Amino acid sequence: MKIVVIIPARYGSTRFVGKPLMLFEGKPMIQQVYERASLSNIVTDVVVATDDQRIFDVVMDFGGNAVMTSKKNRSGTDRVAEAAEKMGLDFEDIVVNIQGDQPRVHLQHLQDVVSPFRAEPGTEMSTLAFKILKKGEITNPKDCKVTFDNKGYALYFSRSPIPCARDADTIFDTYKHLGIYAYTRRFLETFRNLPEGKLEMIEKLEQLRAIEYGYKIRVIITEYDSPEVDHPEDILRIEKTH
Repeated sequence: MKIVVIIPARYGSTRFVGKPLMLFEGKPMIQQVYERASLSNIVTDVVVATDDQRIFDVVMDFGGNAVMTSKKNRSGTDRVAEAAEKMGLDFEDIVVNIQGDQPRVHLQHLQDVVSPFRAEPGTEMSTLAFKILKKGEITNPKDCKVTFDNKGYALYFSRSPIPCARDADTIFDTYKHLGIYAYTRRFLETFRNLPEGKLEMIEKLEQLRAIEYGYKIRVIITEYDSPEVDHPEDILRIEKTH
C-alpha cells in the first residue's frame, strides 16, 4: 500500500488569483508545501495536480513532480481523484490531499491523517481538526468548523460557528477543520462520481458531498494548526508564525 501526497493547485482562485505561485519565505508557496510534504518518511510520492501550465512549469523547475488535470474539476478532491487515476494508483493505495495554500503543513499532520487507515479497518476517508485558540476564527466564515460524534466521525462542516450555544455561559471547545484529507483511491473514484450535494453547493465545502450521500469521514484531532493563505495579507501574517 502506497501513501501518496497529491497537492491540488489552481491558478484562477476567485479570492486570490495566482496564489500557488506567490512567494512565501522566498519561494513559491506551492514549493513550500511540496518540500514540507516530501520530508515525511511515510510518503511514497508527492505530486502537484494542476490545470495551469504556469504552475506545472514552476513545479518542474524546482525539481518536483506534477500532473496536468482538467479545468472542469468541481473541487480539489475531484482534481486529486483525476490525478490518482492518471498516476495509475491501486485502489487500496492511500492518497493524502494537502492544499497548496498551507505552507505551514506539519509532518505530524501526515501521520495523524493516515492513522485511521492503519488502526481502523474499513476507513475510506479521514481529515483533521484543530481546537480553535483564537476566538475570531469561530465566527470568521473563511475558517471552516467541524463537529463530530463520540466515535470521531464528522457530523457536519460549516462556515458558521458549530455548535452554537443557546446559553451564553455554556463552555465548550470549537474545532477548526484543516483542509488535509486522506482517502483510499477506491473512495476517490466513488466521490468523483457523486452529484454535487445541496449542502456542498450552499457552503462551498466539498467534504459535505461525502456526508450528504451517507459516507463517513473520520476526524482526527491534531495538535498542530495549518493556517491557509486565502488573501494576500495572509502571507505576511503566516510568515510571522512558527
